[in-house]
Amino acid sequence: MTSTTSTVPPLDPANPFAAPSDLPYGLPDFAAIRDEHYLPAFEAGMAEERAEVEAIVANPEPPTEENLLLELERSGALLDRVATVFFSRTSADTTDALDALEEELAPRLAEHHDAIYLDRRLHDRLEALQARVEAGEVTLPDDAAWLLHTLRRDVRRAGVALDDDAKTRLRELNARITSLETAFGRELLADTNASAVLVEDESDLEGLPEDAVAAARQAAQDRGHVTGWLVELMLYSQQPVLASLRRRDVRRRIHEASVGRGARGGEHDTRAILLELARLRAERARLLGFDHHAAYVADDATAGTTAAVDAMLHRLAPAAAANARREAADLERALQVDEPGATLEPWDWSFYAERVRQERYALDDALLRPYLELDRVLHDGVFHAATELYGLTFTRRKDLAGYHHEVQVYEVHDADGTGIGLFLADWYTRASKRGGAWMNNLVDQSGLLGDLPVVMNNLNIPKPPADEPTLLSWDEVITMFHEFGHALHGLFSAVRLPSQSGTEVPRDFVEYPSQVNEMWAWEPSVLRRYAVHHETGEPMPAEWVETMIASRQFNEGFSTTEYLGAALLDQAWHQLQADEVPTDVEDVTGFEARALEAAGIAVHAVPPRYRTTYFNHVFGGGYAAAYYSYIWSEVLDADTVEWFAENGGLRRENGDRFRQALLSRGGSLDVMDTFRELRGRDPRIEPLLARRGLDVPS
Repeated sequence: MTSTTSTVPPLDPANPFAAPSDLPYGLPDFAAIRDEHYLPAFEAGMAEERAEVEAIVANPEPPTEENLLLELERSGALLDRVATVFFSRTSADTTDALDALEEELAPRLAEHHDAIYLDRRLHDRLEALQARVEAGEVTLPDDAAWLLHTLRRDVRRAGVALDDDAKTRLRELNARITSLETAFGRELLADTNASAVLVEDESDLEGLPEDAVAAARQAAQDRGHVTGWLVELMLYSQQPVLASLRRRDVRRRIHEASVGRGARGGEHDTRAILLELARLRAERARLLGFDHHAAYVADDATAGTTAAVDAMLHRLAPAAAANARREAADLERALQVDEPGATLEPWDWSFYAERVRQERYALDDALLRPYLELDRVLHDGVFHAATELYGLTFTRRKDLAGYHHEVQVYEVHDADGTGIGLFLADWYTRASKRGGAWMNNLVDQSGLLGDLPVVMNNLNIPKPPADEPTLLSWDEVITMFHEFGHALHGLFSAVRLPSQSGTEVPRDFVEYPSQVNEMWAWEPSVLRRYAVHHETGEPMPAEWVETMIASRQFNEGFSTTEYLGAALLDQAWHQLQADEVPTDVEDVTGFEARALEAAGIAVHAVPPRYRTTYFNHVFGGGYAAAYYSYIWSEVLDADTVEWFAENGGLRRENGDRFRQALLSRGGSLDVMDTFRELRGRDPRIEPLLARRGLDVPS
């Protein structure tokens, strides 16, 4: 590896990334950061890290924890500062200029990573340190020993043992794959914006709650429409508005706009991109010694093998589909009351599910929304649960700013009043923001570097007109609790090494703590505090709360089937050999249909949560061949919810135990050991089966 320092000019000290931020907790100085600051900071950061790693691998002294592992942990600080901010911006508040820069940087960052991980000298020093440990010459603390284990695995998986020709091809593949992933996300965002449905007649929105109608009018105005109401699309297939809209033709129009994304031809069609991605990922996996990309991914996860992943998914799929078909029969009977002889279609499901729910439980989402106001849910629900369980308190810091004026900043204090970090929240959807909900870190906690965490949650809630309350659906409430579970994982990190901080854990483990946190949305003592009518202040009627709890398994066949459909599609694409990937974009739909049918999860009225052409998790994000992670993690989650129940639920003792045994330890050891320490045994699948109503024989 050759240093490129001489070819990159020193970074201007006036550049906000040139030094760590002096704001509280190292919060990036967003007010000072401009678009032109990113590129020189990236270039200087890559050059600086290359020089730092060059000094590490060229060191003639025998390798030690200090001169190898800790120096690697300290390297790349400038690059990390700029990258965390840049990719937070391009996800949540992008511009044409940032999109163009991301497209330029993607292959360069892949090349930079390869220059480090394909350097044989790094491999040799890691192996030499392992030999010294085994010979008793060096004793490593547990976290450093685990770091050495993971680094040795990572450089092997990166391809360090390949010959020069194979390494050359690997570099080409990595650069192109990274560019294609960036392109997929960019085109999907553009097509999602373009596919928003403009309704010209307000009567077409009959059934939609008043606040949602007002939000649609505001969205139309924000996009420059003088008249009309704009129904913006969420990332997943089934759009929330379909539960309320009474006009079947309007529901169909919105549904078809949703599932057609990326597959209509034209400049934003994603099919050619995703097919090339699938081929190149398969080729790379074979080059690295794996049967396919899914095997490459599973090898680095707690699952270990695709056989284990397949066994779980195929165990659940038949029972989920059977449940969905039983539910569909109930909904079709309700549909035929309105339209005799009609067949239940995907755009009917949510509407008639709400009708059947209301008939069966005298409750629907429209009744709940006035009791679920965003700020109340946040402060008296999400934050209150964290206070009761962990002793945390939250203080709004209006003196601190995010990258957008809608971002809220909170300082988080521990039970003894000690500040432990910052929490940033960005709730609303906008044209510059990708779909979905996510958590990311702006500063990683690290004892070695003396850093405390700065973490962020993003959602995509339609923004109401000024001075109107933001009322949530129940699904949005659950999403808030879920993403805050990720935030807690970052905030509670108490590790020494930054690469092991918080959510730096295997992909099929990372969703586990966040899914556990969803349980507190249902906790009666918490729900009573936040489920309060936004106008009258009256609490949600107690019988409604009891009904909600009693109906938790309602529509579970649909939920499990749409999720498993997406997870199985992900596996189907990524268990292909390169020459098995379709070459014609028109074959994408046929491949999907065959894969779902073969898996036993094809239910006409239940499309996968994400169709291939807008499956950003796997073609634009980090979940390629890993979307199974949610259900894999839910096994741990459901078992842990059972542990909380066995030990008294929302109690400080339980929170402190969960924090100490698991949340605080990040990736500083084998994460399954943290589960075993908490639970005293390996996980059991039975709690998950009971939760989802799946009576599946072994």
